[in-house]
Amino acid sequence: MPKSLNEFSAADWRRLRPLTQAIKTARYNLIDRTYRRRPAAAGDAAAVAQSVRGRKLLVTITFGDPKLVLWQTCLVRHYVPNALHVIVDNSMKDEIAHEICRLALRAGTAYLRVPRNPWSGHGASRSHGIALNWTWQNVVRVGEPDAFGFIDHDIFPTAFDDPFAPLSNQDFYGIVRDAGPRWFLWAGFCMFRFSAVKYKTLDFRQDWFIGLDTGGGNWRPLYSQADRTILREQPTHLIPFKPGIALADGPLQWCGTWLHEVGLMGDRRLFAEKRATLAAMLAPHFEAAGGAATG
Repeated sequence: MPKSLNEFSAADWRRLRPLTQAIKTARYNLIDRTYRRRPAAAGDAAAVAQSVRGRKLLVTITFGDPKLVLWQTCLVRHYVPNALHVIVDNSMKDEIAHEICRLALRAGTAYLRVPRNPWSGHGASRSHGIALNWTWQNVVRVGEPDAFGFIDHDIFPTAFDDPFAPLSNQDFYGIVRDAGPRWFLWAGFCMFRFSAVKYKTLDFRQDWFIGLDTGGGNWRPLYSQADRTILREQPTHLIPFKPGIALADGPLQWCGTWLHEVGLMGDRRLFAEKRATLAAMLAPHFEAAGGAATG
């Protein structure tokens, strides 16, 4: 969405930014509305929606990394037994999507693949946001679960947890990110009571014009109407994955008892070592869950 008119500076007006932002917003919204109406590229969205009614639904938006799906399905099944877990695949390559589908179904987890994403290759946040909106429209709103949540594919429970429990006292729960005077729930860990948002015009896309990343599109219809001072939030902190490196070069994130790889951050030369460290940290939990860390 474009900024409110009173938020534009004189320089913005000279550069016609109110007009250009309005035009871009109209274009983005048209693409979003069209995309939401497209059928799944794989899987039966209507059947999945029917299966979630009255349940606690946990949706993973995954892309391009089958090993993470293998690990996460194993640990969610063990540590979050009250949730119905669904994999929604935003992978670009067919062979990777087929492997993710195989792993999900082998784990007993429902699988859907979103339609071909118009933003693939044009930024991960934009691609992620429109996949979330497709899922909200075609699975959550149709299915009417008791509660639902979205998680990234690189976040893993390491202890028994009910991430929906805080919803007994508030309408949504998760990790809050600040952006100046505004805030939003990080799209990688956010939970909602369905009855509280059923009639909201939710929008899980980014809202870069006001500085909000993926999930920030819900600022206007949802978060701006809430009193943050009374909200319980998921605690979180970042750590380097090994001693002797800068946090920015190789962060891991603890989100309560959930461990987040933070796969898009850090020195890419350290990625393999960071992934190996993550696997070692999760190994006892795979053993506890009775699952293997190999496909």
